[in-house]
Amino acid sequence: MSLANHLHLTASVLEIEVLRYTPSGIPALNCRLEHASEMVEAGQLRQVKAVMKSVAFGAVAEQLARQDIGSSWNFKGFVATPRGAKHVVFHIQEFAQE
Repeated sequence: MSLANHLHLTASVLEIEVLRYTPSGIPALNCRLEHASEMVEAGQLRQVKAVMKSVAFGAVAEQLARQDIGSSWNFKGFVATPRGAKHVVFHIQEFAQE
């Protein structure tokens, strides 16, 4: 059985926290992304808006830390729920200009 957890999201950078380092010295960056689009659901056009808590590690975190608030990107990664949390977090593994 093959399990998949892949998220591709076009979004703009809403908020970036200060670059930090894990106890093992890996760069880590928390941010929030904002997505807006129109999707068809049950045959009806729907306005979709979402704000997604996100995190990046390593070189991706360092690159993302240098981006402007409001800039738009295509993000790829996966979702996970951190221990003790109630909501999923998008783990950004790569991003490229939209």
